[in-house]
Amino acid sequence: MTVCGGTSLTTLSDACVRCFWAAVVPTALVGLILLAAIPPVHALFRIVHKPFTDFLSLQEAEALLAGEDNVAEDDEEAQVPLWRTLILSTVSLIECLLWVGVGCYTLVINPEDKWSGVRDFLVAATWFYATLRPVVWPTATAPPDLLSLFSAHLILGIVTFFGHLYDRYVYAMPMPAPLRTAVYVINLFAVAGLLVLVLNMPLAIPSKRISREEIGKSVSPEDYTTVWGWVSFRWVIPLLEKGTYNTLNEEDIWKLSPTMQARPLHIKFSRSSVKLLKRLWQANSQSLILDFVLTYVSVVFNYAGPFFLKRILDALDTSKTGPIPEKRALAFVYAFLAFLSALCKAQSDAQHLWYGRRAATRIRTELMTAIYDKALKRKDFSGIVDKDAAEKKAKPPGAKEDAKADEPKAGADIGKIVNLMAGDANRISMTTSAMYFVYGAPFEILIASIFLYQLLGWSAFAGFVVLILSWPLNNFAARRSIRIQKGVSTARDKRMGVLNELISAVKFIKFFAWEDRWIQRVLDAREVEMQWMIKSRVNSVCFSLIWTCAPILVSVTSFFVYIARGNELTIGTAFTAIALYQMVRAPLNVIPAWIVQILQSKVALDRITTYLDEDEVDEQVSTIKKGRMPPSTETETGLGIVNGTFKWNEVEEKKDDKDKGKGKDNGKINGTNGSEAATSAADETETAVDDASVMSAGFSSAADHRFELRDINVMFPEAQLTLITGPTASGKTALLMALLGELTTLEGRIVMSKNPSKVDEHGLSQTISYAAQSPWLRHQSIKDNILFGYPYDEERYKAVVECCALQPDLDMLEDGDATEIGARGVSLSGGQKARVALARAVYAPSKYVLLDDPLSAVDSHTARFLFEKLLRGPLLANRTVILVTHHVELVLPGAHYLVRMLDGRIDTQGTIKDLRASGVLDDIAQVEEIEAHKEEQTVLAEKEEENPNAEIDADANGAQPGTVKEKKKPRKLIEEEHRETGSVKWHIYNTYLKASSYWTWGILFSLVILTQLLGVGEKVWIKIWGEAYGEGSTVPLEHFSYSYRAYAESQHVLDEGLAHFHQTTAVHAPAIPFTTMKIKFPPAQEHPYFYVGIYAAISLSSGLVNILAIITQYTGALRASRILFDKLLKTVVRATMRWHDVTPQGRMLNRFSKDVETVDSSLASTLQQVNSSLALFAVSMLTVIYVFPLFVFPAAILGYFYRRNAIAYLNTGRDIRRMESNTRSPIFANFSELLEGIVTVRAFSAEERFLNDLYTKIDLTTDMWYTFWMTNRWLLLTFDTLGATGILATTLFALSGYVNAGLAGICITSAMSFTNSVYWACRFWTALELDLNSVERVVEYLDLPQEPPAIIESNRPPAYWPSSTSQNKDSMLVVEDLTVKYAPDLPAVLHGVSFTLKAKERVGLLGRTGSGKSTLAMSILRFVDPAGGKIIIDGIDICSIGLHDLRSRITFIPQDATLFSGTLRENLDPFNEHTDAECLDVLYRVQMLTESQATSQRTSREVSRAATPVQPETSGRESTIASVSTSPTEIEGKTVITLDTQVSPGGTNFSQGQRQLIAMARALLRRSAIIVLDEATSSIDFATDAKIQATIREEFNNSMLLTVAHRLRTVIDYDRLIVLDKGELAECDTPLNLIQKEGGIFRSMCLKSGTYAELEAAAKAKAERDAQQASSS
Repeated sequence: MTVCGGTSLTTLSDACVRCFWAAVVPTALVGLILLAAIPPVHALFRIVHKPFTDFLSLQEAEALLAGEDNVAEDDEEAQVPLWRTLILSTVSLIECLLWVGVGCYTLVINPEDKWSGVRDFLVAATWFYATLRPVVWPTATAPPDLLSLFSAHLILGIVTFFGHLYDRYVYAMPMPAPLRTAVYVINLFAVAGLLVLVLNMPLAIPSKRISREEIGKSVSPEDYTTVWGWVSFRWVIPLLEKGTYNTLNEEDIWKLSPTMQARPLHIKFSRSSVKLLKRLWQANSQSLILDFVLTYVSVVFNYAGPFFLKRILDALDTSKTGPIPEKRALAFVYAFLAFLSALCKAQSDAQHLWYGRRAATRIRTELMTAIYDKALKRKDFSGIVDKDAAEKKAKPPGAKEDAKADEPKAGADIGKIVNLMAGDANRISMTTSAMYFVYGAPFEILIASIFLYQLLGWSAFAGFVVLILSWPLNNFAARRSIRIQKGVSTARDKRMGVLNELISAVKFIKFFAWEDRWIQRVLDAREVEMQWMIKSRVNSVCFSLIWTCAPILVSVTSFFVYIARGNELTIGTAFTAIALYQMVRAPLNVIPAWIVQILQSKVALDRITTYLDEDEVDEQVSTIKKGRMPPSTETETGLGIVNGTFKWNEVEEKKDDKDKGKGKDNGKINGTNGSEAATSAADETETAVDDASVMSAGFSSAADHRFELRDINVMFPEAQLTLITGPTASGKTALLMALLGELTTLEGRIVMSKNPSKVDEHGLSQTISYAAQSPWLRHQSIKDNILFGYPYDEERYKAVVECCALQPDLDMLEDGDATEIGARGVSLSGGQKARVALARAVYAPSKYVLLDDPLSAVDSHTARFLFEKLLRGPLLANRTVILVTHHVELVLPGAHYLVRMLDGRIDTQGTIKDLRASGVLDDIAQVEEIEAHKEEQTVLAEKEEENPNAEIDADANGAQPGTVKEKKKPRKLIEEEHRETGSVKWHIYNTYLKASSYWTWGILFSLVILTQLLGVGEKVWIKIWGEAYGEGSTVPLEHFSYSYRAYAESQHVLDEGLAHFHQTTAVHAPAIPFTTMKIKFPPAQEHPYFYVGIYAAISLSSGLVNILAIITQYTGALRASRILFDKLLKTVVRATMRWHDVTPQGRMLNRFSKDVETVDSSLASTLQQVNSSLALFAVSMLTVIYVFPLFVFPAAILGYFYRRNAIAYLNTGRDIRRMESNTRSPIFANFSELLEGIVTVRAFSAEERFLNDLYTKIDLTTDMWYTFWMTNRWLLLTFDTLGATGILATTLFALSGYVNAGLAGICITSAMSFTNSVYWACRFWTALELDLNSVERVVEYLDLPQEPPAIIESNRPPAYWPSSTSQNKDSMLVVEDLTVKYAPDLPAVLHGVSFTLKAKERVGLLGRTGSGKSTLAMSILRFVDPAGGKIIIDGIDICSIGLHDLRSRITFIPQDATLFSGTLRENLDPFNEHTDAECLDVLYRVQMLTESQATSQRTSREVSRAATPVQPETSGRESTIASVSTSPTEIEGKTVITLDTQVSPGGTNFSQGQRQLIAMARALLRRSAIIVLDEATSSIDFATDAKIQATIREEFNNSMLLTVAHRLRTVIDYDRLIVLDKGELAECDTPLNLIQKEGGIFRSMCLKSGTYAELEAAAKAKAERDAQQASSS
């Protein structure tokens, strides 16, 4: 039986062959489906299918979200609607019977044509399968097998039926028998109907966990949409409709699909333990493979366009043959095929981009969650000194840079970790989403090469030689770009580091009037970054040069070789070749650009891998690592250490273990206080400089002594109170840290097991709660801080607040426990912070409570109260409490066990009973009691002074409270971040254009026009060239002036310099028909080189114009970056203090990082692209209308739809992107907060909760990001469809004979370039608006409320002002009738205060909390301008001079001393105004150095060597703080402080006491005539405090000293005291007069303090001394 009488099966013009395929294809399909169901084949199929399976199926994701691990298979069968099954089966059955009938009929009528019958039976068989499938195996979702079967039937049915009609029209062949024709028609309708039915079936059925009503409201319809909705992206439309006319808000955007949400993704992602890259591949293989495959499909359809176009034009070309109906009919067929291929291309593009974007979104989420998760598990490395900086300083100036200096290193600091999350994870994800450039390019080059070979033979490859020659250049540039990329990243990290430091200490910088110096410091770092950026731009220009010239040289070389080989270069050949080279040009450009991009992503991936491989804490410590444990698992109970030796965490170096110095990072933010192990803040006084900081500067090895805890053996008795005590720096905090597992264990083990699910009979779970020495609080309300995620139990909560003595504080706060605490606990006083942290530890229902010296920050009454009510109260009953303290006497009665630490060893331990019996106890108690007593003095003198009210507190911190407001719902300390609405305003554009200079844009505009003109010139020249061959040789050149693949997509991904190119080269401007001037050109046959040469010249000049444009644009962009950054920096630094208090740092840093980066990198190129695409749009539009006026009608209709869709996209996209910027900030703010308090978080086992919090935040921002890209995909699909329709309309017009054939080509190609340019103009415009969103955010910060001018030139004070010896010395500081308000609408804080102070007088400023004493001190420095009255200093009204002049002449010493990174010398004297000797002298005078150290350093101040280690001194001045209260053995090991000692950011490698001393030294160095001192409350122990007071008395006797006092004993021997009450001056007199004044406020304070007699004696002694002095003078 021959098929179709032996006709070849590829001749589709034969009707029989068409019918053959119509039967065979569906049958083969069904055969394959059935084959796959056979078990062995099925197994094989499963293996092949593995990379295509979903990493995370929808059911699994929904289950993980609900917190279940097992996926209960939903009972789908029950939900299949019966009517659907009936329709599918019935229609299929009817079809089956029809075909069987037709087959039998054929065999009966025409027995010899067996094949026709068999064919019908085959078709019937496929319909039989379709009948059984819904009955045997019904599914509620769309069945893929039926979908493909029906699609095949539909396509083949159309081909068969319309084939018959075509034969009839062209060849006048008869139609098939009426019966068969009827069956064909019925078949078409039936198949179409079934297909519609299947297309309207959903892709997935929501499980019971998802409420159906919410789909499309809060739940994304993406997963549950129909097949048709998915293919057409219709599911995005409701959002676009809402976004077109309304401003969208967060609740308008659907939640992400469960398969993309952070929680399920991270859980599944972290189960695998292979290398990071492999894990990413496993998690995204399906999306990436589909992206890859569909990219190729898209390329194939893309090339089908020009192929059909050529056929259409050939069919129209009737010059040789005259009109033939066959050709005309074929042309129509091709027109529809071209339309279909355009639609298929649009569909495959949309789908492959969708898969790519999904993969990118997931990768970003996976990396961000992995980084955060790691932060919860990694060892705590905060406080490491920047070793590199120290080493760089130690290097001789000409030393060679270390080539590996910017390799990723372990031990990342907070800034770097945040960068990994913000920058690197994003870069990797963006690269993924645009990988398809790399896939498509080689394939395109291959296709084009084949065509070229057919056209030019071997000459074509002569051109490729040029490309091969340009590769080395290219490689050089690519390699350099990676080096530059690393440089830029490092420079950016450094700049962000400096900015971070500046912003966190801005208040301090203002006190000292150091703004200029800091602005300069940031600008220097920025300059380094700018230099790298300039290098990067220069490199980009080199790239552009190579790429622009290469393709032109390629084509020219090929032509020369072609002609040299004796061929005649006809215009047709030349033109086609040029078009093909044009096509190759884009993919050739893309390959090198992408190699760079991929290498850069590899850098980012390596950085993340290095970080993810850092050391982690043990399972014992991290609940995340251990996972959930059933209550039954019996782990060892108890808490203790067996044979332990520990050291502080440090980064282990692989090769040379240099002392990386974590030696002693005391006073660290999170309370992992350094080696000072566990002391109270009050005894944090040993020298905490870490050894390494000295070592690293290349100093003697005597300092190489690390603090270690050695031979620790201790088991803490269950359900009892244990005391840990011991001198300063003996290792008390370290012992707690070791228990928490936060130290590196060298030997031994920790007995500790956290198991939250194991609860004992008292309702306590087997967990730990911990109160760190320097409390870490979150930026939440006080109540949330205390609850810390545990459920609210009102009774327990009230008891905790009561027992922690917080009730009085809460009563004083306007919003009570709903008061919001600023970041890092700003807005609470030290004592309040300590008690909130204590309350948090007590509230948690944990069995073990570790308290690190909570009594040091409170006064003696409170301490006693805490002991009675809390330590002996019901809240801590049955709990194992470990308390670090010096108040042994006070807490002994309640304690059961005592451990005394000494030098990192346990000196004594045992139960109180045993110790008392052996007599050791009295000895310990005595020593500690002295410590404790000192400490008490340190604490505030009376309860009211505790600063409970936010007013004074802000006040005490020098902030500016906005508290005095009427009662209302709890105030937000921090406003919601502002979000612009509507389109970007003109003044934003203008700001940017102005910053980058109008000239730039003028030049650019003219260059764009010039480019277009040159484009037209090129066409004109080719036309002339064609005519030079004489008649008969012309070819409609328009065949090829077609834009091939628009590579401009890369714009979002490629790095700055690579983007601008793609679309300038890709789209070919349409040709314009015209007549040439009557110039006589030589015949082309004889002078081919002349034509090729001029062609080359035109092309090269257009390339050069392009490069000029790029250079211009870069210059403008760099200028704008520079100007905007400068302005932004200065405005933020000079903004009022009030503004800084209410703006979170994260928000400012976001402006400086993300937004500045956008302005730096993408903005200028986006603007340039908008210009180019608009110019192209205009040119193609004009051409079409010039050639073919009728096109105006379809253009108008299409234009309407274009505009409507574009507006929907622009408005929606803009809102979504703005929300995305705003939702990004909290992730990073939360992240840096977590990193600071990681020890506390781990101690409480709260990691899981923080992780969940992060999931929500990431989901929110990813949601915006992903939704934005989905609207973009919708736009692409819609625009491509509209474009295809436009081209079809034009082609049909051209075919119906309205246009002569010669022009038809131009019309069609112009229509093509028109649709293309519209899409890109729209895309770029959105990109531009989004980039301008960053400018908008920067501009928003350019008009912040500013402080008064720093310097008023016309009114500068004399150089000696203020002087203690001037004629105003009796009225040095005059305050007249001063009234101060924090804001015009707030009540006054000070009313009518007046007093006069003399030079050299020492005055104390006292008052209850909220009385306005800090406000008064701050107004002397003009942090608040008077609302009435004035302040006169040494005869000058302070409001008449500049702030800088005022603040630089007055020294203010704040409570919390801040140090900056750099050397100690830079901290003391940032402007280098003093000699080294003077600096050493002040360090000696504030007791940071002993006499011998100071002298030895003075003599050996050559940087080469450090001071010798100190020996214990026997005579002379008493030893320094560095050695106070330490045993002699320890002194040798102490490190020596030198002026080159490195300081870590924030000074965390010094103890709080030392930081305070350094602040004093600064003040001494400045020698101002007026010193304002805001007394530090609890960071200094008594011994140090006594020294500081002595220093103040001796050293500041030439200055007027105004002390804001918190302790009565410090000011009792001052000259005068000023007492404020409720903002008014209550008393002002000598201490003796005030203490004796009946009913006076000061007297009542003294009486309450409990040390009245002592104070009175001191005041009398002072009065007597004064009397003696007066009489002697």
